Amino acid sequence: MLDKPRQEAIMLLFEDKLTDEQIAKKVNRTRRTLAKWKNDSRFKAAQEQYKRLVVKKDFESKALRELVNLLDANSEMVRLQTAITILKMSGMMSDNSTPELDKAKVRKANAEADIVEWKADELTGKHQGKDSTILVDDIVGDDNG
Repeated sequence: MLDKPRQEAIMLLFEDKLTDEQIAKKVNRTRRTLAKWKNDSRFKAAQEQYKRLVVKKDFESKALRELVNLLDANSEMVRLQTAITILKMSGMMSDNSTPELDKAKVRKANAEADIVEWKADELTGKHQGKDSTILVDDIVGDDNG
């Protein structure tokens, strides 16, 4: 956890109303010290965390209400994008996911499962007597090459 002066500096930097010189003065440090803080990885991480916290607290519910209203938009594309955004916010869909891609992934997984099941049945002889094709991995040729 950062000390009080650094925490206050993060809040003041986020508000973006004062110059770096004024912020340094408010937290009883030099402008040079503030510049060092701004380059520190822990300070940067704390800035990001504070930004997410403030944005979430101040805007998340308003943004979500607006999205819910857009689910009734006239445009089918707006409704689709809104639904996708809400699903992503809820964690039910990732950024690199679409409904079409998710369906394709399910079809692929089902096809792969069918192939594995068929191979297992072939190995256990379940398909003996049925019209089936036998795959040969290695065909040994004659010694002449």
